[in-house]
Amino acid sequence: MKKLTVISGKGGTGKTTIVSNLAVLAGSPVLADCDVDAPNMHLLLKPVVKKESVFKSVELVLRDEDKCMECGICRDVCRFAAISPELEINPIKCDGCAVCKLLCPVGAIRMEVQETGRIYVSETRFGPMVHARLKAGVENSGKLVSEVRVLSDELAAEQGKELILIDGSPGIGCPVIASLKGVKYALIVTEPTLSGLSDLKRILELTSLFGINTFVVINKYDLNEEISSDIEEYCAGQDIELAGRVSFSPLINQTLREGQLLLETVPDSEPARQIREVWNKLEEMME
Repeated sequence: MKKLTVISGKGGTGKTTIVSNLAVLAGSPVLADCDVDAPNMHLLLKPVVKKESVFKSVELVLRDEDKCMECGICRDVCRFAAISPELEINPIKCDGCAVCKLLCPVGAIRMEVQETGRIYVSETRFGPMVHARLKAGVENSGKLVSEVRVLSDELAAEQGKELILIDGSPGIGCPVIASLKGVKYALIVTEPTLSGLSDLKRILELTSLFGINTFVVINKYDLNEEISSDIEEYCAGQDIELAGRVSFSPLINQTLREGQLLLETVPDSEPARQIREVWNKLEEMME
C-alpha cells in the first residue's frame, strides 16, 4: 500500500486545491484530510458522512456545585483566569493544570476528559474519505491527526485500496509530523515567493529527517518566474525531484468559488493539463 502526503511549508499555497484535483486521477484511493484545525477538502469533494465519532483528548476541570462551599480558592489560584467571580469555569481558558483541584479544601473539583473534536468516515465520488474537525481553541491536533491516519489505514486494508492520499496541515508542527508518520512519499506544494522558498526549505528538512521520498510542485509558478527558477535550482541542489509546475489561472479561482474541481469542469484547460502531468510524474516516481 502506498501513502502520499501532500503538504506545504505555509498556508495559502494551493495544497488542498492540488490534492483534491489529484483525487480525480488517483483511481479511487482512500482520502484523508489531516488538516483538522481548518479542514476544507470536504467543501470540494462533498463527502456523504457514513460514520461519526467523538474525539476526546483533553482533561479539564468540573465543579461539583453540591460539594462546593464557594470559598473562591480555585478562582484565586487559577493563573489562566478560567474561573469567573461566580465560580463558573470557562473551558476555553482552562488549561487543565489541576491546581484548583489540588487546593480545593472540600474536593469539589474533578478532572474529566472532554470532547475536543469529531471524526468522520465518509464516501466521495472518488473514494472513501476520513476527515475530522477540532473544536476551536483546543489543543492536541496532532493526536486527532493520528486518529485520522489510523482510521484511513484500517479503511484501506479493509477495502483493499492501493493508495492513501493525505491532505496534510501547513507548517512543520505536530499535525504535519503526525500526517507524515509511516508515509513513504510526500509532495510539497510551494509558491514562487520568498516566504514560499523559505518555508519550503524548512519542510524539506523535516521530510529529510524522516527519510521520506519527497517531490515538489510549484503552484502559480508564472507569478514570479525568477523565484520559480530559484526554487528549481534549490531542489536540484538537494536532489529533490520536481513533480511539475502549475500556472496561475482565473479558472482555478472560478471553480473554487463554485465548489467545483478544475479537472472535472474544465479538464482541457492549461492548469488541468499541468496537474495531470504532475500526477503522471508522481505515479512514475512512486513506482
